[in-house]
Amino acid sequence: MNKAFTKESDNEDDEQDNVAEEPTRAQPAGVRNYITPNGLQRLRDELRFLLTRERPAVTQVVAWAAGNGDRSENADYQYGKRRLREIDRRIRFLTKRIDAAEVVDPEAPRVGRAATHVFFGATVRYANTAGTERVVRIVGLDEIDLDRNYVSWVSPLARALTKAGPGDSVILRAPGSTEQLEILEVRYERIPMEQFSEPRGAEAAPKVK
Repeated sequence: MNKAFTKESDNEDDEQDNVAEEPTRAQPAGVRNYITPNGLQRLRDELRFLLTRERPAVTQVVAWAAGNGDRSENADYQYGKRRLREIDRRIRFLTKRIDAAEVVDPEAPRVGRAATHVFFGATVRYANTAGTERVVRIVGLDEIDLDRNYVSWVSPLARALTKAGPGDSVILRAPGSTEQLEILEVRYERIPMEQFSEPRGAEAAPKVK
């Protein structure tokens, strides 16, 4: 993937951008960026939208606003420049995540322990000591969705479940507490992922057909 992109700059009136790069959800150094095929496609769709539609549209607005008098008092110009910096940071972030991605397909054929025990991409049903059951799916850092019980493979819960199989008991250690969990079922199946959608109110050039 071509990482290069043109960044608008106006050294004479553009404020210095000291905002740090977007965090990568606290991924430990040296840890692989595992992701499902659907999760990677969502990142690619967002990157494509930024590069081909939102950034060109915002750049056009900034160019128009620049010709409308004093830039220091031009709200359209100042907002547009800030938005361009936000877009460029997001483009850099997405490019790094995509370049570092290691795709693991939950639907790919598995044999032995890889088919029956908990690893990345597993759908796991388990119960606590009170008998309360829960189903979680082990996904990548860029795919976390707590409303759908999608948990990161480096989360404490996923680490406790990893390598366990049906009938096994594991200990979930959280700050100030521990909990025993029993694995009831481990499945490998397609993990539905919400597709990227154009943000409401975003500046966007027309789609290229």
